[in-house]
Amino acid sequence: MVNIEYIIKILPNKIEEDLKKIDSLNKLQEIRIKINKPIIYEIGMREMISSYIVNQDDLKVILQRMSEFSIYAFEEEIKRGYITIKGGHRIGICGRCVIEGSRIKTIRDIASVNIRICREILGCSNRVMPYIIKNTYVNNTIIISPPKCGKTTLIRDIARNVSNGIEKYGFKGKKVCIIDERSEIGACYKGVPQMKVGIRTDVLDGSPKSEGIMMAIRSMSPEVIICDEIGTYNDMDSIIMALNSGINLITTIHGFGIEDLFRRNVFKKLIDNNVFKKAIILNNKNGVGTIEYIYDFDKKNKLEVN
Repeated sequence: MVNIEYIIKILPNKIEEDLKKIDSLNKLQEIRIKINKPIIYEIGMREMISSYIVNQDDLKVILQRMSEFSIYAFEEEIKRGYITIKGGHRIGICGRCVIEGSRIKTIRDIASVNIRICREILGCSNRVMPYIIKNTYVNNTIIISPPKCGKTTLIRDIARNVSNGIEKYGFKGKKVCIIDERSEIGACYKGVPQMKVGIRTDVLDGSPKSEGIMMAIRSMSPEVIICDEIGTYNDMDSIIMALNSGINLITTIHGFGIEDLFRRNVFKKLIDNNVFKKAIILNNKNGVGTIEYIYDFDKKNKLEVN
């Protein structure tokens, strides 16, 4: 489901009119807006280039509206390169980076933005839940997917199911903590998740994964931790610590198959410690979110999804 109401509210009138000419708004994924360039819309798997040329005033209006006319109040978000607006839509920002020490302090002279449409598909994880849950237990699971194949949408719906419980399977909901470093899973606006992530779910928004996992262990007593795109040695150490605390894990990585997990040295500690029980492999061969297969780590084989 896509709700572009809050996107329309930040757009200048001419860009709003241009947007409304698109036939397949329900498939809209990105709106790329650059000064002195045509608008580019990503719609499903295709790209549409508008005839409208963006000017500096257009971008000024967008920046004012998306920051609620106080761009300085969003300095923390801006230095990370994006702002999340109401509805959970994330707006990436490019311009001149101001460096303090070795870190980006803020971004000035903003010349382009990328509006990424946040969508949730309730029930999209239903097919894989029997592989993730067993009686009252949650299998440690990793989703492996190339970019733009629906892994964040899938893991969000998994969080909702694990948190709410599934009466059909006699599965009672678990306390879930989402470590949402890039504000994509819960899509928080002013700290409040804009997406349905479940009634027993807490979200640490904008926290680095390794630090957020440790914070969750200390303060939120989660039964399941969910995070997106692990990939550093610090992430691995924190994950092992969570498992040693009796917490289950559901996470994702970029990749094209189970082989990508095994060949990367950074994941060796997780593999050697038999962390994962199941891997869900995604592609877009039959559209975004296609489940290619599920890998069983204990049996060391690929399972067909029913």
